[in-house]
Amino acid sequence: MTIGRIALKHILSPVIEALGFQVWGIEIDNNKKVTLLRVYIDLTDDFISVDDCALVSQHVAAILNVEQVFTGRYTLEVSSPGIERPLYDLEHYELFVGHDIAVKLKFAHGNRKNFKGCLHAVEGDEVVVRIDSSEYLFPFENIDRANIIAKF
Repeated sequence: MTIGRIALKHILSPVIEALGFQVWGIEIDNNKKVTLLRVYIDLTDDFISVDDCALVSQHVAAILNVEQVFTGRYTLEVSSPGIERPLYDLEHYELFVGHDIAVKLKFAHGNRKNFKGCLHAVEGDEVVVRIDSSEYLFPFENIDRANIIAKF
């Protein structure tokens, strides 16, 4: 069975939330002989520990096996989104307005796909990124990947 990221998030969220965590994001890589499932978990006011990841991993593996989500072999990784966290939903972008981000687009905008700048706003279904003195509006559906750029 092939399942999408959103459907899988719907299946896994209730159990992960019952354990006290939030599902930050899900990535599925079917490009190899073994499917890679990466689940990012988060806590509102605390750090994610290795023990937290192990606990969630056990519960997620049980659900995947009972629901028979993947027909072949798969590898499960449970992790914190980290300091340069990926952004998956418009709500994530709204949380990080004012932070620097890196954006990779699905389709080129002005002959480029990669941009780095300050996340200025979210307007409807568009993400506004300020680069130097210009603002770029990227439709959310055209964003392939985006993440926070850490500052030290």
